[in-house]
Amino acid sequence: MKANKILFMKTDTNAQVGIGTLIIFIAMVLVAAVAAAVLIQTSGTLQQKAQSTGKQATQEVSSNLIVKNIEGVRAKNSAVALSSTIDLLRLKVGLNVGSQSVDVNQVVISITDGTTANNLVYAGNQKSYASVGASDGAMDNFNSTSASVNLQKLLTASTVASSTFDNSDHYFTVDKIRDEDASFSQSNPVMNTGDLINVYIATTASTATGYANVGTTDTSSGLKASGLNLVPRTVVNIILTPESGVVTNADFVTPSSYGVKETVQLYP
Repeated sequence: MKANKILFMKTDTNAQVGIGTLIIFIAMVLVAAVAAAVLIQTSGTLQQKAQSTGKQATQEVSSNLIVKNIEGVRAKNSAVALSSTIDLLRLKVGLNVGSQSVDVNQVVISITDGTTANNLVYAGNQKSYASVGASDGAMDNFNSTSASVNLQKLLTASTVASSTFDNSDHYFTVDKIRDEDASFSQSNPVMNTGDLINVYIATTASTATGYANVGTTDTSSGLKASGLNLVPRTVVNIILTPESGVVTNADFVTPSSYGVKETVQLYP
């Protein structure tokens, strides 16, 4: 018979003790703490950048103007003595669905007839055409309360800023149509949701400078040529570029004949 085997479990009661082990333990805790602090700081920075980027991206895609229609007005001396060109454009402009507020003072409008291109800023903009370090860039005699006065100055006057130039090929003016919260004014042209405005662009041809009226505006002091020439069958491209957000395009071709119409529907 085989002898019974007796199993013994060895108990090891020895362990690492002393100052060396304590130093290693403290070092591991410090490394873990530093790593955690770096991760927390990095995640916080990334979160801030993500929020900022997201806000900017949202603003870029949600702040945009919409051109609802465009009418052309011909200069005249009487109901039957009309210019052969479109001498003023009236754009009805609103905000697209979900758009944030838009400061018209910072909008740039580019218009071309295929030959001449004008880049226009708001008539009350004090910086774009100012002398270096100055705030004298607004249209001369800009009226902070009267849209009709500003339209007349746009069509007939010149401005002395960093240089002397005609208003018709440097500025545009506006007039409100709907402004329920009374937030839109000539001096503070900020559009909110639901606002609707008229934007006026001078397109006076050199052949039309002698006419006495454009719509209801008295231009007997003399129209200023814009450099544009909107005769029949002219291809016109207009781009509205806000400070932030997507640009808005409005392209159209003027009719083959203006007939006896003083106001011509051009777009859409």
